[in-house]
Amino acid sequence: MTRTLSAVSAALAALVAVALPAAADPAIEARIDALIARMTLAEKIGQLTVESHGPFGTRERIATGEIGNVINYANAGETGDVQAEAAKSRLGIPLLTGLDVLHGYRTLFMVPLGQAASFDPDLNRRAAEAIARETTLQGVNWTYAPMVDIGRDPRWGRVVEGAGEDPWLAARMAAARVTGYRAGGLVVTPKHFVGYGAPAAGLDYAPADMSEATLRDVYLPPFRAAVEAGAEAIMPALSALNGIPASVDDRLLTGVLRGEWGFRGFVVSDWGAIDQLGNHGIDPDRAVMARKTFAAGVDMDMASGTYRTRFPEEVAAGRVSEAAIDAAVRRVLRVKFEAGLDTRKPIPWQEAEAAMLAPATRDLAVEVARRSIVLLENRRETVPIEGRRKVLLVGALADIAREHVGPHAAQYREQDVVTIRRALAERAARAGMAFDFQAGCDAFCTDERGFGAAVRAARAADVIVAVLGEPGDIAGEAASRADPNLPGRQQALLERLVATGKPVVLVVMAGRPLIVPWAAEHVSALLTTWYPGTYGSRALAEILFGDTAPSGRLPMTWPRHPGQIPITYDRLRSGRPAERDQKFTSKYVDVDWKPQFAFGHGLSTTRFAYDGLRLDRTEVATDGRLTATVTVTNAGRRAGREVVQLYVRDVQSSRVRPDRQLKGVASVDLAPGEAKTVSIPVEVADLGFHDETGTYRVEAGRFEVFVGGSSEATLSAAFTATGPDVVRPPGGR
Repeated sequence: MTRTLSAVSAALAALVAVALPAAADPAIEARIDALIARMTLAEKIGQLTVESHGPFGTRERIATGEIGNVINYANAGETGDVQAEAAKSRLGIPLLTGLDVLHGYRTLFMVPLGQAASFDPDLNRRAAEAIARETTLQGVNWTYAPMVDIGRDPRWGRVVEGAGEDPWLAARMAAARVTGYRAGGLVVTPKHFVGYGAPAAGLDYAPADMSEATLRDVYLPPFRAAVEAGAEAIMPALSALNGIPASVDDRLLTGVLRGEWGFRGFVVSDWGAIDQLGNHGIDPDRAVMARKTFAAGVDMDMASGTYRTRFPEEVAAGRVSEAAIDAAVRRVLRVKFEAGLDTRKPIPWQEAEAAMLAPATRDLAVEVARRSIVLLENRRETVPIEGRRKVLLVGALADIAREHVGPHAAQYREQDVVTIRRALAERAARAGMAFDFQAGCDAFCTDERGFGAAVRAARAADVIVAVLGEPGDIAGEAASRADPNLPGRQQALLERLVATGKPVVLVVMAGRPLIVPWAAEHVSALLTTWYPGTYGSRALAEILFGDTAPSGRLPMTWPRHPGQIPITYDRLRSGRPAERDQKFTSKYVDVDWKPQFAFGHGLSTTRFAYDGLRLDRTEVATDGRLTATVTVTNAGRRAGREVVQLYVRDVQSSRVRPDRQLKGVASVDLAPGEAKTVSIPVEVADLGFHDETGTYRVEAGRFEVFVGGSSEATLSAAFTATGPDVVRPPGGR
């Protein structure tokens, strides 16, 4: 039976539609006018100040209006107390109470990079909304998320916080996450504007250097999507782009963000960023740093105290105008009142605690993991492991609650976490299978003292599940790795297990692509569960035991050697493309030029066949739309979900273009033997590029379309874009 499936639901279409900045509410603007007219300079500067939990005198300064925003007050008791202090102030303006809530508050979902592996923006929107609703119950009303930096270098530890390497996918994830957080009641702060995800040598906080075309084609799209989805604040990067620290880059903060995109929210510095400008070589005088940052477009100072201590003198001397301060204060107050912070009532902490870990939130966290775990290899259909008598689980990571939640764990509690050990033991018991666990070594696998016991247990088992990867301490911020492989002696342990001759399923727990060439060639099956969160291990158990089929796809290319980094699927084409038997082509002489696993790769426990790719037209105007249809058949014995991916190559162009670019995705659920026709629309206006002036161009000419289950799809068709070229000025739509 063949049925037709639309690639983009009405909900998703609404999600990614361009949303121009909302018009100002006259009543709110009048209220702001009245407040600003009454405010002292100290109270105005207070609205441009974020103070962290802890420093002596903070609550007193909240009560006097000298601090208007706080960070790291993390539960209903603390947030209620500081909001009560704000209510005592002369003007009673509520606080923004911020916290890093990237993938959960008490219920930790799979880390953001893992969520992106679902290739499903709407699922990410639902997750963000659930996270926000749990967070706001505790009186936290502001998150420094989502991180929308493009991550193309797995050496950079913060790839775990984003959506991967592809600007098309990342932009849709950014819009989805912003929409979800806002629906759940959080003020949203996409970060880190811009280029933070392209540090030299993958080294956190290092500078980036790129062309204007690369900036606009690759790194800006997720930020623009976040702004158009309604983001209320933006956080600049701690790093420098093209020689200019982000906090003083007025071209980007004022010219692009406010001028081209019409952003009407506020800009908040990263932690201590203003004070750190001296390390970049900017004038070390704190007054100068404050002046330059504010002039560039940073409205709010986080944690350095520079605005609070320097602005009174700067205003008195005429170096900073009070009118400029008034404009920044207006932006902050507008966000507070449009978000309704002044009408929110604090929830007693007992009620807030009782509402944590709600069943619906827990179930959604499992669903996200179910859709995001990626099966990379599956020799001889080793997964599912059903029907075997005894399963052995090896790896300390599988038994340590903290390692399951990854970086930025917010208010996770160890006792809440369902570990992989627990999830597999429970599922094995239901299947009537014997279950054993051996750590083998500690999380970093610093020695081999536990290897012997693990190998002896392996010889007595029918299948071995080895959970190896990165402890959370070496993922995330300030966790760059020159060689992102299996740490310590983990590969030696894996080799000993494989040598037993028993089937070995390797589960990689990590926040980035790991370099695992030996494992990829020798284990029976290989999955990545990322950091699964509080309940995500239940999804892993479902997949391993055949209750559900995996459908996750890689949002980042997995290299086979550190020397390939950075490696992406959408590299610009070469005049001498790689050919295996031709020396003078673009390849390495000591390692394969191809990745270990391509962007978009992911297997199922069933098989899918593609046939009948058709475009509804072979000629289309440069401002028109075409639709690709393809028939997908489940040719295996199990039900499964296939993530259908559409890529486009610009064959004729005035600039060198990528080999192919992702431009459409559709997910389809199929029973064994079932076929469905999948339709994916393509807007030709989305197939253009920026030049060095920032001008966007869509040129008439020939394009090729590829459809399949990864960026290596081979099923293809072609069309010609006709009519005049589309030419738009920088920032134009």
